[in-house]
Amino acid sequence: MNLVLLLPIFNLFVGVFSKEALTPNVVNVGAIFSFSTFPGKVAKVAMKAAENDINSDPTILGGRKLSISLHDSNFSSFLAIIGALQFMETDTVAIIGPQSSTMAHILSHLANQLHVPLLSFTALDPGLSPLQFPFFVQTAPNDEFQMIAIAEMVSYFGWAEVIAVFSDDGQNRNGIITLDNELAQRRCRISYKAVLPPDMTATSSDVRRELTKIQMMESRVIVLHTFSTSGLLVFEVAKRLGMMGKGYVWIASTWLSTVLDSTSPLKPETANLIQGALTLRPHTPDTERKRDFISRWSQLSNGSVGFNPYGLYAYDTVWMIARAVKSLLDQGANISFSNDARLADVGGMDLNLSSLSIFDGGEQLLKNILETNMTGLTGPVRFNQDRSLINPSYGIINVVKTGYRQIGFWSNYSGLSIVSPETFYGKKPNRSSSNQHLDRVVWPGGGTTRPRGWVFPNNGRELRIGVPNRVSFRDFVSIVNGTDKVQGYCIDVFIAAIKLMPYAVPYRFVPFGDGHRNPSYYKLVSKIESGDFDGAVGDIATVTDRTRIVDFTQPYIESGLVVVAPVKRISSSPWSFARPFTPFMWAVTAAFFLIVGSVVWVLEHRINDEFRGPPSQQLVTILTFSLSTMFFSHRENTVMQQLSSPIKGIDSLISSTEPIGYQGGTFTKNYLIEELNIPRSRLIPLGSPEEYAEALENRTVAAIVDERPYVDLFLSDHCEFSVRGQEFTKRGWGFAFPRDSPLAVDMSTAILALSENGELQKIRDKWLSRRACSSEEPENVSEELDLKSFWGLFLICGIACMLALLVYFPLIFFQFSRHCPEEPDSTSRDRSYSARLRTCLSFVDKKVEKSQSSSKRKRESFSINSCEPASAFSGRRLSRLFRAPPV
Repeated sequence: MNLVLLLPIFNLFVGVFSKEALTPNVVNVGAIFSFSTFPGKVAKVAMKAAENDINSDPTILGGRKLSISLHDSNFSSFLAIIGALQFMETDTVAIIGPQSSTMAHILSHLANQLHVPLLSFTALDPGLSPLQFPFFVQTAPNDEFQMIAIAEMVSYFGWAEVIAVFSDDGQNRNGIITLDNELAQRRCRISYKAVLPPDMTATSSDVRRELTKIQMMESRVIVLHTFSTSGLLVFEVAKRLGMMGKGYVWIASTWLSTVLDSTSPLKPETANLIQGALTLRPHTPDTERKRDFISRWSQLSNGSVGFNPYGLYAYDTVWMIARAVKSLLDQGANISFSNDARLADVGGMDLNLSSLSIFDGGEQLLKNILETNMTGLTGPVRFNQDRSLINPSYGIINVVKTGYRQIGFWSNYSGLSIVSPETFYGKKPNRSSSNQHLDRVVWPGGGTTRPRGWVFPNNGRELRIGVPNRVSFRDFVSIVNGTDKVQGYCIDVFIAAIKLMPYAVPYRFVPFGDGHRNPSYYKLVSKIESGDFDGAVGDIATVTDRTRIVDFTQPYIESGLVVVAPVKRISSSPWSFARPFTPFMWAVTAAFFLIVGSVVWVLEHRINDEFRGPPSQQLVTILTFSLSTMFFSHRENTVMQQLSSPIKGIDSLISSTEPIGYQGGTFTKNYLIEELNIPRSRLIPLGSPEEYAEALENRTVAAIVDERPYVDLFLSDHCEFSVRGQEFTKRGWGFAFPRDSPLAVDMSTAILALSENGELQKIRDKWLSRRACSSEEPENVSEELDLKSFWGLFLICGIACMLALLVYFPLIFFQFSRHCPEEPDSTSRDRSYSARLRTCLSFVDKKVEKSQSSSKRKRESFSINSCEPASAFSGRRLSRLFRAPPV
């Protein structure tokens, strides 16, 4: 009976003891990797090192021990799933891994169901959305950032197209999609995507098939996004195909830096495969803790594998879990698990799904992980709102000889730089192109000159260059009758530019048009978009509707629309200076000249000796000033009268209702209708300079609107017409190529070189400089008039001067004879004449003494102090008489 009474007490004691015994003293964490790979080997060593460091400090988990269980998936997705299920049966609080993003997509659904956080520093697929997979956390920079870094490198080096080679799995495929989007934002693109079988299944024949296609393509910039096994196989085949030589560019994602770090120094045969390649390495700040960890790496790994940055992320990931568990325990929660009723109700299956349990504290543990704020071996560890780590950055590595050199860094904060990103974090971000820098690169083939990134494919195909088969203005481009030879100004410019290209450009000209009328240039350009032509050369204006479908080079000649109209030229005559003014205007002008002269006299006569002479002297001064002023003020008006036309420019032409001629086949018609709203009924197509002249002479059209180069050539033979007004469009002629074709950029560079060395002007002089008369308008250029247009004015000036002299000298001689009479007692007639001449000249040169009295001034105006001979002679008084007053 006593035993019966003690039995419940015993059961209660056993139950309490059992509950206490079941309280976990061990925190279980699982890890799923392929431990024969470089990331797997490094992760295994680093995670065990973190486990030991955590367990050596009892304050971390409150006396509990951290236990990391390792499961080798051995490249098998099935084994990875089995490992995850085993961890879920053993009350695992978190799982590190899986290694690939493909498995992360699958296991994330299991983690969501059982509330077990899944942390990975190798499954970095940008497509693993936190919204879809809330329990999956990436503890290393997402692949989106390294794709941004690669895109900025491509833009920095000036390449427009790349070829992407990648393995056909979720992580690599989504990475290339991200790269394509990032390149598009920088006006670059992926021209071809070479897809390889998944890693470990790709063969040499698979790789050779894709690389052979790439050899036939134009782009030479290749981005390789895969894993180490496939990646090294690609380089091996590329080496055999000669694709690791000069002109090629290889940019590998972080897998290559992992190989370099884990096997350094490289074996000569491996190093020879990847010489000149660029790759990215996750960048972590240089700290004392990091250096200490690296220094003991050889002891931790026993020399089994070289150190790479994934070891740092593996170590920090374990610490993130440990700190999150500590926070969970500090918050009063227990590590407990409960059965999922939905799994227990699954029937008709032999799977032991009921053994899988939900981690009760999983949501809180996940929250604690995302709130991590610590300084680890990788530097500050914190998550942004989008769950990405703060300040993602990479080192940029250049493979040389049997090792590598770092040529710079990329960070999401500062872009490309040659100093570590940490130096910029305290400054204002500056992502301008002028602030982006990298060190010198040794490219495949050993050169240091930046490859162009684009060449003509070695497939023997010539470029088909369309040229307009013109019937007029054949100086620009024409087909020689009976031959396939093409010549003209535009053709010579194209050939000269091709000669400056740094690579051979095989091409042949293909005429476009029936040879009976000028072809439509829009249709010519459309042939490029459709693939019938690889380019177009000719007098092709860069207008908006054409730039939407093709790319143009730098303009090699300026062009704009102008108006040409008949003009009435007024011939020069001796009296042409009088034409600008009417008789009434002449009278008003003369009156104002006298008024101005009088005002000047009133203002100046009290202080200026020049204005205190006799009235006759002042009248001559005023007239002289007036004639001089008329000469200069009428000159421009006379020039303005050389041409006369009712059409003054495009505005007066639009306001009229008269017909307008234009050159058929050009963009002019659409521009006049769509931009200037000129009725279609007013427009008359014309095809040749002869038709231009005939239509203008017969008044079939009031004016012609055409591009300036055509007009200049037309006016060189037809001086009876002239440009009216200014150019009202600003465009140019260029060569057309397909969209995003590197030829457009390279040809633009060549055209600029032709302009700088003077060759472009020589070609223009050869074809277009045979002008017989000026096509410039007087409103724009001052035309110099010859002497015959003004000799009448000069005649008047001369007559006025002679009359003044005829009046002045008799008065002077009269006064001289009055005050200095001839001496009849002279002993020598010759001596008397000589002395009297000197006395007369002295009389003329003497300054007139002035008095305060007007009557006295009148009597003494011509007096002299003496009539003695003078030894010197001066003509100052005579010159002053005719000098114009100051203006």
